[in-house]
Amino acid sequence: TEIRVGTAMTYPLLQGGHAVAKPLLERAAAGGLDHVFVADHLSFQVGFGMDGLMQAALIAGLEPRLEIVVGVYLLALRHPVSVARQIATLSQAAPGRLLFGVGVGGEDRHEIEICGVDPATRGARTDASLEALCALLGGQPVSRDNEFFGFEEAWIDPAPDPPVPILVGGRSPASLRRAARHAQGWLAAFVSPRRFEAACGEVTEHAQALGRRDAPRQHGLQVWVGIDEEPARARERLAHAMHDMYRVPFEPFERYSPFGSVEAVAERLADYARAGCRFFNVMPVASSPEHEIDAVVELRERLRDGV
Repeated sequence: TEIRVGTAMTYPLLQGGHAVAKPLLERAAAGGLDHVFVADHLSFQVGFGMDGLMQAALIAGLEPRLEIVVGVYLLALRHPVSVARQIATLSQAAPGRLLFGVGVGGEDRHEIEICGVDPATRGARTDASLEALCALLGGQPVSRDNEFFGFEEAWIDPAPDPPVPILVGGRSPASLRRAARHAQGWLAAFVSPRRFEAACGEVTEHAQALGRRDAPRQHGLQVWVGIDEEPARARERLAHAMHDMYRVPFEPFERYSPFGSVEAVAERLADYARAGCRFFNVMPVASSPEHEIDAVVELRERLRDGV
């Protein structure tokens, strides 16, 4: 199976809109990248935010050669009928180009609370919403009545054709069970290659126990990397960028966030490919946005060539 590699596009969209993002998207497509990915937050930490599906729609219109991965969407903070319609609409405009990742969030409990959602319920809400969403995207009338929402005869027509692959992000045992039940793949972050391989096996076991004949196989990794021929400079840039995002020290993330030359980073990521990773969402930090795109292009070539 070919390794698929994409780069982040949230920051260019936030910092400069389509005028900045369009040439970078063209550069990514011309370089042979398979996709770009976008994040989703409503008000993270100090108000930082971006809507994952709106970004996906903008990218779909700006660059027709790239797939778009939403990684990951905070589904529990939205109503599943509205999300199903958004996905169906986007799939009509860009058929076969969207992969929809779902996560529970949780790094910032306040982000969840301001949406009127009890953070303690986010896992159960995600399960209920994801089950309803998958049914709604099947193109038939759907009714649901549970503790989080209720609706009768909701019908999303036309259904996405081809179907939109669902990914589930997270590191917890619950996220692996969620992927096994509802998704076509698991999207990992901040795990070791050894844990990645073990988790993929757990997803398969859970899927088989549920009687699924099409056990999830589109397993991926979302990973921050620092790119520079001088490792100390690569680490410094990466640590600064990740601290700005997460507001915590870099050290807990360091073992999961490769830095250095493209060759050195590719060797680290190859361990995940050998563990079963089929696609990479690479969040690069380098001297310029153009250098970041070019570095991910080279990473893709090295990973496909077996490093």
